[in-house]
Amino acid sequence: MSALRLDRLLANLGYGSRREVQALVRNGVVTLDGAVVDDADMKIALTPDLPARLLVDGTPLDPLPGLALMLHKPLGMTCSHKEAGPLVYEVLPERWRRRDPAISTVGRLDKETSGLLLLTDDGALLHRIISPKRHVAKRYTATLARPLRGNEGAVFAAGTLMLEGEDKPLAPAVLEPLTATTARVTITEGRYHQVRRMFAAVGNHVDALHRDRIGGLDLPDDFAPGLCRVMTAADIAAIFAGA
Repeated sequence: MSALRLDRLLANLGYGSRREVQALVRNGVVTLDGAVVDDADMKIALTPDLPARLLVDGTPLDPLPGLALMLHKPLGMTCSHKEAGPLVYEVLPERWRRRDPAISTVGRLDKETSGLLLLTDDGALLHRIISPKRHVAKRYTATLARPLRGNEGAVFAAGTLMLEGEDKPLAPAVLEPLTATTARVTITEGRYHQVRRMFAAVGNHVDALHRDRIGGLDLPDDFAPGLCRVMTAADIAAIFAGA
């Protein structure tokens, strides 16, 4: 079981600088198990129940490091400072944007793609999900500009499809037609704009793209765009189910 000094813990969780956290303690707004904490230097054991036991100004402590989040990314939001538009991090509580280690997206969805996006401050978990060795599948629904021809499924599944500008073929992917102009596509790689470029390679264009599954974790039907919640252990296990 690890432990941290109280001032460092609260500073790492974004409550302020070490000096600002020490002021919070002096002002008597930090309590542990109902008792006011008067020593910002005290070591705090990072137990799973700590957020319920340690209150700051009467409010339970934010989640401890090892945080994993599920977000329904809306259209128009970006995962990168290199793209114009609001960042996905803006849906997080302001204090969470100051955490150390920082919360990062697990892979990316481009500005014009909606759906399931994971975020975490756990570097090991992030790399487990995106590692090519894990083969964690991602499922998208694509709305197309032109009707499917009928041979796209075989082309995607062959493992020989080349994207423009690349010299390595894609791993096999699964295409499930839904209507003449919509299809589900499941991939195990994460190349730049991969699904859009796959359809471009077979002479079509993606008008809309939505991701609804990562591994065995589904985006809940009632989870509206812009909503974000902390993932459970079962959620995280579902990501790797069958991978």
